[in-house]
Amino acid sequence: MIDLVAGRGRRRRGALVPRGLFILRECTRRSLAGNSDPTSLSPHFTKHLDWGRRPVSAPPRQAGVVGMELRQLRYFVALAEELHFGRAAAREHIVQSALSQQIQRLEREVGVRLLDRTTHHVDLTSAGAAFLIEARQILDHVGRDGQAARNAVASAPTLRVGIIDAGYDTMPQILRELQSNHPDITIHQVEAGSTEQYRQLADGRLDIAIGSATRLPAEVTSKLIRLDPLGVLVPDDHPFADLDDVPVAALADEVLLLGEEAQSPELNQFVITLCREAGFTPTIYEGTVQSSRAAADLVLQHRCVYCVPSSFRTSSRPGTTWRPLTEPAMHHPWSLLWHDANPSPHIATVINSARRLAERLDWLEPAGPATGSSPGEGAPSATGHSDEVV
Repeated sequence: MIDLVAGRGRRRRGALVPRGLFILRECTRRSLAGNSDPTSLSPHFTKHLDWGRRPVSAPPRQAGVVGMELRQLRYFVALAEELHFGRAAAREHIVQSALSQQIQRLEREVGVRLLDRTTHHVDLTSAGAAFLIEARQILDHVGRDGQAARNAVASAPTLRVGIIDAGYDTMPQILRELQSNHPDITIHQVEAGSTEQYRQLADGRLDIAIGSATRLPAEVTSKLIRLDPLGVLVPDDHPFADLDDVPVAALADEVLLLGEEAQSPELNQFVITLCREAGFTPTIYEGTVQSSRAAADLVLQHRCVYCVPSSFRTSSRPGTTWRPLTEPAMHHPWSLLWHDANPSPHIATVINSARRLAERLDWLEPAGPATGSSPGEGAPSATGHSDEVV
């Protein structure tokens, strides 16, 4: 846990300790240096955020500078959201002059102007916009630390799990296996797309997640747990429903629905590459959906067909049929994902549960021999995945 706030000694209670101050200063420095991505972190900066590692000493403080306080961060966030001193002061239950004074002290501490203000207008500077992101994260960390302390007192172990779509059955089966052996663990499931999962793993809101390991950030670790046969979901009265399997080339005459790009970019690329290597460019349905169940509704309306792994079959809608794709037969790789600095002891428990389940259900044994070539570079396959097997 990041120690951001001093609680005793000569520093004023509630003031940010040097490492917390450094986090905010680094954010502002990157903004002023012209970094267009305020959430990208320098190597020195990330050392201060890595949990469970030896703290790195912060730069020396200037003489006479008053320590930054959490209330100043709250005031700044309120003002950044309201963009009005009167409303922000009322929201924080302080007088407007006190709010203005604290914001000025905060700007002196950071060393840059965070707000542009006139008599009738308040707006964030570029440095203020970058600072706002980090201020929110620190306040969020403080709130979660308090909740973590309360959870520790209650002695109730918790696990925060990310899933891409509730329609897939891999993670639910793993969690049932986990709770059959560890009924005392309280599990919170969070539905989020790949990019959001990476973000929440990095900032500690998730302990572990499930997804594809083809585009992982460097700090996220993965374990391959399932090679999931890829197939196509069609209405019961579609010609494909009468077949035992569907050649990939047969999709050339169909309209294909892809998942929401923010939700499952890896699966979308997997399907597109597979079609192109079968000799055609797929016709893509122009609309989008944010869940597999909504996709099944479009399939029922005969608007499209939907390429999904077999793990979706258990929750597919009545009136639809799933058939495996062949020529070539391909498998979508599911992996467990977690941040390499997460101290949760329950990550290993989840991995062990997944290993037992994978062995029992032959998840890592392809359902049938693949024919034809594997998808090209950048697309996952049963034989080309670089992830470590559980």
